[in-house]
Amino acid sequence: RYFLVGSNPAETKYRVLKIDRTEPNDLVIIDDKHVYTQQEVRELLGRLDLGNRTKMGQKGSSGLSRAVSAFGIVGFVRFLEGYYIVLITKRRKMADIGGHAIYKVEDTNMIYIPNDSVRVSHPDETRYLRIFQNVDLSSNFYFSYSYDLSHSLQYNLTVLRMPLETLKTETTQTRQESFDIFEDEGLSTQGGSGVFGICSKPYEKYVWNAKLLEAVRTAVHRDWLLYIIHGFCGQSKLLIYGRPIYVTLIARRSSKFAGTRFLKRGANCEGDVANEVETEQILYDASVMSFSAGSYSSYVQVRGSVPLYWSQDISTMMPKPPITLDQADPYAHVAALHFDQMLQRFGSPIIILNLVKEREKRKHERILSEELVAAVTYLNQFLPPEHAIIYIPWDMAKYTKSKLCNVLDRLNVIAESVVKKTGFFVNRPDSYCSVLRPDEKWNELGGCVVSTGRLQTGVLRTNCVDCLDRTNTAQFMVGKCALAYQLYSLGLIDKPNLQFDTDAVRLFEELYEDHGDTLSLQYGGSQLVHRVKTYRKIAPWTQHSKDIMQTLSRYYSNAFSDADRQDSINLFLGVFKPAEGKPHLWELPTDFYLHHKNTLSLSQTRQSYTYWWTTGVLKHLPLPFDEVTCAENRRKLTVKKFHKYEEEIDIHNEFFRPYELSSFDETFCLAMTNSTRDFMPKNVGIDPSPFTVRKPDETGKSVLGNKNNRDETVLQRKTAASAPPPPSEEAVSSSSEDDSGTDKEDEGAVSQRSTPVKGTDTGDNTKITENVVQSTKDVYGVNLSDIPSEDDLAIYARFVQLGQSQHKQEKGNQQFCSKHTLDKVINLIPISSFSQDNIYEVQPPRADRKSIEIFHAHIQAGRGNMQPLGKDDFLMYREYIRNRYM
Repeated sequence: RYFLVGSNPAETKYRVLKIDRTEPNDLVIIDDKHVYTQQEVRELLGRLDLGNRTKMGQKGSSGLSRAVSAFGIVGFVRFLEGYYIVLITKRRKMADIGGHAIYKVEDTNMIYIPNDSVRVSHPDETRYLRIFQNVDLSSNFYFSYSYDLSHSLQYNLTVLRMPLETLKTETTQTRQESFDIFEDEGLSTQGGSGVFGICSKPYEKYVWNAKLLEAVRTAVHRDWLLYIIHGFCGQSKLLIYGRPIYVTLIARRSSKFAGTRFLKRGANCEGDVANEVETEQILYDASVMSFSAGSYSSYVQVRGSVPLYWSQDISTMMPKPPITLDQADPYAHVAALHFDQMLQRFGSPIIILNLVKEREKRKHERILSEELVAAVTYLNQFLPPEHAIIYIPWDMAKYTKSKLCNVLDRLNVIAESVVKKTGFFVNRPDSYCSVLRPDEKWNELGGCVVSTGRLQTGVLRTNCVDCLDRTNTAQFMVGKCALAYQLYSLGLIDKPNLQFDTDAVRLFEELYEDHGDTLSLQYGGSQLVHRVKTYRKIAPWTQHSKDIMQTLSRYYSNAFSDADRQDSINLFLGVFKPAEGKPHLWELPTDFYLHHKNTLSLSQTRQSYTYWWTTGVLKHLPLPFDEVTCAENRRKLTVKKFHKYEEEIDIHNEFFRPYELSSFDETFCLAMTNSTRDFMPKNVGIDPSPFTVRKPDETGKSVLGNKNNRDETVLQRKTAASAPPPPSEEAVSSSSEDDSGTDKEDEGAVSQRSTPVKGTDTGDNTKITENVVQSTKDVYGVNLSDIPSEDDLAIYARFVQLGQSQHKQEKGNQQFCSKHTLDKVINLIPISSFSQDNIYEVQPPRADRKSIEIFHAHIQAGRGNMQPLGKDDFLMYREYIRNRYM
């Protein structure tokens, strides 16, 4: 047998899984659902070790050996022989949201479960194993133990904090789970010690290991199930005069109809589209960690292929194969299914920003535009006008070639109108400063205003043909516009506007480019070809050669390696399941029927051509159906009861971990891009605000040493499966010094404004000294006057005298005798002749009678006079013992 022992972070509670290894083909897992203490687990493993030794009393041989240590279970998979277990053996912290850590999978281990004695070998097993492992789990797969990454922040903070009364029913716990050693003695667990929490089912569309966990989902406790998303996660720190604001970007790639560029186009019969990614930008004030007390804001947008039946034939070996429509769809059946999913998840309005070419000499991309317009026009006939799908066509390529038009200015106008219609999520009411200084744009903002803040209703859906380069730039512009509103809603800027060439926008642009590069590598096989700088027409001349290299890399990947990657994705996601007597994966001429279920069996229910939405969706619009309180949504939620002393709900212990020995490597493991260190100019005395427009040559990137550190952070975000990204122009010219030391200090002091100095030869000592010793004007932004005024000196002298007299008084008061009463101890005597001096106008504390009794009892206990314990004391102590050790 294999014994899998799992613990909570504090290592006070344990669960044990028993995996049977005598079954050659079946997976037999036993979960006793019992929560063990550390002592009980040690005793259990000790007994197992003793019972499995070859001879009793033989100390040399161990009956139990540790096979592997891991951070979580990805799942269980079977090809043609027995089952494998996939474990996460390395992880790295990538982001932090409200004290909840988000980790990236760094390494995994596949272990074959059945014993060699019962193994029935198959000749094709190793080939399937190699194809499965071709999906590199160490590249951009993310998980969190305590935060649901498959849902948006808006969902997690609204639905999961739903009032308990609305749920009506409570989960029934088994006798073992709710075992209470004090219940026979009459201690009620229904009193004030109980805390209820709501647990939600993950949104399976964005979970990539759902099929791998399918075999054990009902057999094991939910604490064993770890859901993994694929896409991108990046976090940067925006310092506003020392106040830390974390900007987080999370991209969730859909696991439905997933694949590579030319092999997955359009949509399948269930309305799932290719290259569908939900991007969420989260902004929060990191000085307050708690979800309930902190300020959190998020904005969601989506990219995805045009929802039609279309494809491109790559057998012609052309860089741009012709687009063909595979099926006629006059009633927009597949588009209806797709937009129905979006109405359920995001509400209305759904805004389509279509960036494909409108005017072409030879009809190519325009085919998609014409079909999409027809589909949207047809579907809008049956929707109420206020909830109609908004279609915005904009030929981005044509405007890019025009010398008269600024592409990003036009995109900014579109972004403003989009954000005004959808609004964004913020978990606090409008700040008082926005009431005092009303802004016209703010008053026109859409979305839904509730008592706790604002909700985003509706979503922007951006697409071009590939949904890579043009789409990423458009999403960046919309995200930049939303970021301005988010900063304004948290009271950090006085107008909801952000200018280019500010530290804040440069930081955000870098985050979006990392996001775009990562998604482009996953779908297209290369990094972005056209970036934001390309469309701003400020890209350096070296960028053109890099663009050519990326184009060639993308073409090579599409022509030669995409088919193998597609096979791996199909096997990993469980789209194809190997079986005896069926054709093997590599023998299939196409995977079309695997992704289109209606090719294998006809659906019994046909969707209406006119009422194309799910029942109940229209009734709640513009709110998304998934977030409203109804019977269907209640079934997705589970109520769990905790005790108020339990570690699982103690966010302070969970985040700070006072029970562990802290080390700098673990405390500062998250090396974030920092606006002060990486983007602020060398002379910060000009204006340290991250919202001040800088000149292109006035950026912190030119400071020696910072660039290497930032490149290291960016490289961590890139996919491990890809080739290393080409160095930017500054990196080529900068030195290759090791500056990793600042990574650890990034989380520490805010005062990182001093310039790191490049180490040089001994002959340049004078130059170094000049750089280190900066003038007060450079450091603080003001020149200190030579001599303070006489008034200032008089005030300072008075302050010193008061301090000296206070010190004498405190020294004298230390010698009081033990018979002084409590009143005399706290009686303050005025010692200053300045009656209005607020330093010494201290009101004596007023203690109530109960507090004085407790204090006297404490004093008596110190002298050995113990008081008898009451009933409440016994109950509290039992509660403590049961929660700590049982």
